[in-house]
Amino acid sequence: VQLQASGGGLVQPGGSLRLSCAASGFTFDAYALAWFRQAPGKGREGVSCLSGSFGSKYYEDSVKGRFTVSRDNAKNTVWLQMNNLKPDDTAIYYCARGSEYCSLRSESYTYWGQGTQVTVSS
Repeated sequence: VQLQASGGGLVQPGGSLRLSCAASGFTFDAYALAWFRQAPGKGREGVSCLSGSFGSKYYEDSVKGRFTVSRDNAKNTVWLQMNNLKPDDTAIYYCARGSEYCSLRSESYTYWGQGTQVTVSS
């Protein structure tokens, strides 16, 4: 199983970024895929999850209405569209794969990508 996250960068408050996670080595549409983030000095936090079977979506409260998760099963890719970014969104963002069911708990995930840095600053 391999997960390759990309798309991070430096953006001003109120700006947007789109993160991508390219996956390989497993049956992509059979599993939930999630995005986590870890800010300096803090624990890893679940941001969003998209289930494999029914495409159910889940978001952490602070990103609801600003972030959108989506997937393309033909391209084995999941995206996280992040709008109206805030300085508190600054973190390393990781994509992860666990079972077919969504969870925003890091203990539910076995496979992790390498992370991509998102910095929101003026």
